[in-house]
Amino acid sequence: MSETVFKRYEKKYLLTSEQEREFLRRIEGKMKLDEYGLHTICNIYFDTPDFDLIRASVEKPVYKEKLRLRSYGVPESEDSKVYVELKKKYKGIVYKRRVGLKLKDAEAYLYDGIHPAKDNQIMREIDWFLKMNPVEPQVYLAYDRRAYYGVEDDKLRLTLDKNIRCRRIKLRLGDGAVGEKLIDEDCTLMEIKLPEYMPIWMANDLSELGITPVSFSKYGTYYMEHPDVYMSIIENHMPLLGSSGDIVDLKHARIRKNLLKDKTLK
Repeated sequence: MSETVFKRYEKKYLLTSEQEREFLRRIEGKMKLDEYGLHTICNIYFDTPDFDLIRASVEKPVYKEKLRLRSYGVPESEDSKVYVELKKKYKGIVYKRRVGLKLKDAEAYLYDGIHPAKDNQIMREIDWFLKMNPVEPQVYLAYDRRAYYGVEDDKLRLTLDKNIRCRRIKLRLGDGAVGEKLIDEDCTLMEIKLPEYMPIWMANDLSELGITPVSFSKYGTYYMEHPDVYMSIIENHMPLLGSSGDIVDLKHARIRKNLLKDKTLK
């Protein structure tokens, strides 16, 4: 579907290879691998020059949002279908809006500000987000995924992501699914996507295997583990830092930058 709206709870877990094998054995007959099998998901995450969105997100606010451009596999041409996704989280509930576009139209929209011909409620929500947040491509992130759905309730979803890799250069989906590894080779990131409550059988299996929820964001982890990202924020404000140029002046530099921006707009 080109336009999709999701509302659900998401629980994340980091599994060892042994936990993964045993958990998959236990859910056999209750969940089925979807038609795509093992496939690669590619994303470009958009953020402000100061990384305001991810900086706010890692502080675990009540409400947070992110914007990404996603493809299933590396796009083969400029006419390949991709998705612009606006993901919001409020009080633990995830709301995702996404719209399907051709790669050339999505990049013209997000990179060059050229609005696609498509107009609907989801596009208007994304338009508003872009108006309020001067974002640009910041991080490429890809991973190899297997997705499962519930046999009795197909709204119950489970994904297993391995080989998570990231980069801050070549920020186009067509540039290939390569990057530095984000987690250990032995680890798998599992996400359970729930329309409401977790089935008792699943909760019991997780408990018996000692699998507990974690707070884990792929983009957030990359941000937290890369000092060069912090430095790019400081460099962006360098002309506005105090005479000492000390990092403690960064907050005041941001304030001065915003004041200058307001004066320019007036």
